[in-house]
Amino acid sequence: CQTKMEYEWKPDEQGLQQILQLLKESQSPDTAIQRTVQQKLEQLNQYPDFNNYLIFVLTKLKSEDEPTRSLSGLILKNNVKAHFQNFPNGVTDFIKSECLNNIGDSSPLIRATVGILITTIASKGELQNWPDLLPKLCSLLDSEDYNTCEGAFGALQKICEDSAEILDSDVLDRPLNIMIPKFLQFFKHSSPKIRSHAVACVNQFIISRTQALMLHIDSFIENLFALAGDEEPEVRKNVCRALVMLLEVRMDRLLPHMHNIVEYMLQRTQDQDENVALEACEFWLTLAEQPICKDVLVRHLPKLIPVLVNGMKYSDIDIILLKGDVEEDETIPDSEQDIRPRFHRSRTVAQQHEEDGIEEEDDDDDEIDDDDTISDWNLRKCSAAALDVLANVYRDELLPHILPLLKELLFHHEWVVKESGILVLGAIAEGCMQGMIPYLPELIPHLIQCLSDKKALVRSITCWTLSRYAHWVVSQPPDTYLKPLMTELLKRILDSNKRVQEAACSAFATLEEEACTELVPYLAYILDTLVFAFSKYQHKNLLILYDAIGTLADSVGHHLNKPEYIQMLMPPLIQKWNMLKDEDKDLFPLLECLSSVATALQSGFLPYCEPVYQRCVNLVQKTLAQAMLNNAQPEQYEAPDKDFMIVALDLLSGLAEGLGGNIEQLVARSNILTLMYQCMQDKMPEVRQSSFALLGDLTKACFQHVKPCIADFMPILGTNLNPEFISVCNNATWAIGEISIQMGIEMQPYIPMVLHQLVEIINRPNTPKTLLENTAITIGRLGYVCPQEVAPMLQQFIRPWCTSLRNIRDNEEKDSAFRGICTMISVNPSGVIQDFIFFCDAVASWINPKDDLRDMFCKILHGFKNQVGDENWRRFSDQFPLPLKERLAAFYGV
Repeated sequence: CQTKMEYEWKPDEQGLQQILQLLKESQSPDTAIQRTVQQKLEQLNQYPDFNNYLIFVLTKLKSEDEPTRSLSGLILKNNVKAHFQNFPNGVTDFIKSECLNNIGDSSPLIRATVGILITTIASKGELQNWPDLLPKLCSLLDSEDYNTCEGAFGALQKICEDSAEILDSDVLDRPLNIMIPKFLQFFKHSSPKIRSHAVACVNQFIISRTQALMLHIDSFIENLFALAGDEEPEVRKNVCRALVMLLEVRMDRLLPHMHNIVEYMLQRTQDQDENVALEACEFWLTLAEQPICKDVLVRHLPKLIPVLVNGMKYSDIDIILLKGDVEEDETIPDSEQDIRPRFHRSRTVAQQHEEDGIEEEDDDDDEIDDDDTISDWNLRKCSAAALDVLANVYRDELLPHILPLLKELLFHHEWVVKESGILVLGAIAEGCMQGMIPYLPELIPHLIQCLSDKKALVRSITCWTLSRYAHWVVSQPPDTYLKPLMTELLKRILDSNKRVQEAACSAFATLEEEACTELVPYLAYILDTLVFAFSKYQHKNLLILYDAIGTLADSVGHHLNKPEYIQMLMPPLIQKWNMLKDEDKDLFPLLECLSSVATALQSGFLPYCEPVYQRCVNLVQKTLAQAMLNNAQPEQYEAPDKDFMIVALDLLSGLAEGLGGNIEQLVARSNILTLMYQCMQDKMPEVRQSSFALLGDLTKACFQHVKPCIADFMPILGTNLNPEFISVCNNATWAIGEISIQMGIEMQPYIPMVLHQLVEIINRPNTPKTLLENTAITIGRLGYVCPQEVAPMLQQFIRPWCTSLRNIRDNEEKDSAFRGICTMISVNPSGVIQDFIFFCDAVASWINPKDDLRDMFCKILHGFKNQVGDENWRRFSDQFPLPLKERLAAFYGV
């Protein structure tokens, strides 16, 4: 009988010594030794009972030291993760029984390791194949022995964290119906560690609104309140976490107690234990997103605001971690792990709008992000974020609670206090902007002065806060604030402290976005500084400097195209470009920067374009080749980082946009169109998104090279008109519109591939504005070149078509789209009758259409008026809002 023998498995003494030797060596700091250990471990995995040795060391070999035993368990855990399905049955059973027999080991470290092992086995789909696991652990909770109870609870907490979904499914016959009431009994246990486990277990099931918990929700909340004053920080932390989550899912149950909960959270946000305070501070962030926030909190603001403001001071630990006493560190190279991965935002084609003239970017740059090297989320950041969100809820009603505090903080003699005041001022900038305006003429000069404070941490936060008020600064006469601010910020870009350099560069990029062409008079001075920073910066800040240069190019556009500016800017950029290897991720920000520069310089970029173009094509080719190898033989070849290809495609778009027809020669001599054909069919949406943007740009720049491929490209464009992938769909739509303008009547055979999807998208509820606008323009352009094919559908899209285009600026794209709609109306006038008022409104949105387009409008308006007769027209036009009526009368005489 096989199983009997397995369970009496005994280790071979020599084998055991060999494994212990390995475990000792793996604790060595020497990486070479660690590598050999890894190889030996992989070899040992060939032996079926290797894992028996590992569990034996963990649970039976009490003579060994605990770190070694624990390590043995962790290696076993990794084997379970990688090879569990290949374990022989006997080995699996042996491991499971050893785990359950030793969950109550007297050492907390060994108990925890066994718990980790149990949850790893459970999450390998073994909860179904280990039916006695949960009942056994639950019965061990009732053990008189503390170690057994704590060990079992530790394991259950890990299982609840890792397998919450399957625990709440029919697969296991709903064990939570028994487990949750059982956990609730332990909220009152005498041991703080066990109380903490119990709350943590139940907390796993709040967000998913697990039925078994919802049945006991009142007793859960009651038990939480009973633990409010628990002396154990870990318990208080879990109570706070529970209340924050309940705020999102069961507000109805908290509302009756809201006053007391707010009072409690105010205390906890000032908890001596920073982890508790941080969990409690999340409460304000979550509450601020609930519609009832305004009413619930208003009476507590006088207490809450000072608490949040107080939480925004750096703690002593923060200052040590931030090396707050090190003022000059610019010559110290960065350690590589300080450099965050960057995410490239692929190109999306958008329309410019009347009001703003600038496309709507997501403002993801001015998050409160002033000290990203310490543990990313801490009480200071959470307090600042909460104040930011509350400022957006209460707007200027918050100021009476804040201004008295600000006066005290901003002029305080202790730098830590003053620094927190500057952060407060930045945090409220968005929500309280209107109410702050009267104070800004006094505050902005004070802040500009703080830019030269002797403490680096004060200088860096001041950069950020000033950037939050950049919009107002730019709205004033330039000599008053813009010029002094710019002068000082440029000095900070050359600060001797790296954190200040970084903050100044980011702030300057924000200022550039706001000021746009206001900066043109100072270009030489700005470029001087940015180019000098090139020679000065360490690795991490160089990446931010690229961004500041790219933003400058976006902001001043063709004003950058002067020989003396090009002479300053291009040599250092090209020098970096030549230094970087093809596999270096630093290429991303540099390529993005060059893309902006190429678009701004236009013909000025010609001398540099050939090597840049070639390298981009190579990057795309390399990445595609690597992806093909990886698809064919994934074991042998690793998957490429497709970001290289995406960024390269985007820079090619920038070149095509900047150089226009001048790019024709480069395209002729390369295989870019073949590569694009592959990119357009890539699995990764961002790759497709960027390749469609490039297709549109090449269509505008040199259609003669694109035309031969149209028959291959059009079906792919048609299948990508899927609004599930907004940006892909948007760029494909735009490219179709550009292609139709170039193709003219030859577009006919392709209309059926795209028209139905476009009409469907323009009628979809909740479609983003950019996509609606591009869809409308493309439908108009298709109708312009092939009116007979598109006009019959007129009635199905005329209304959303008109409403989505009334707000965009007069430009080429809008012009061709409206010509298309007019042509279609003349082919199918009845298609517009029911929605004619929308057409009138769209026509009135033009500031100055070209003469022949104006004539087309005139003809349609008068034609309609004559058709219905004066009396009906008068009745019809009486429904018009007054401005529309006046406009049509003035411009078109109807």
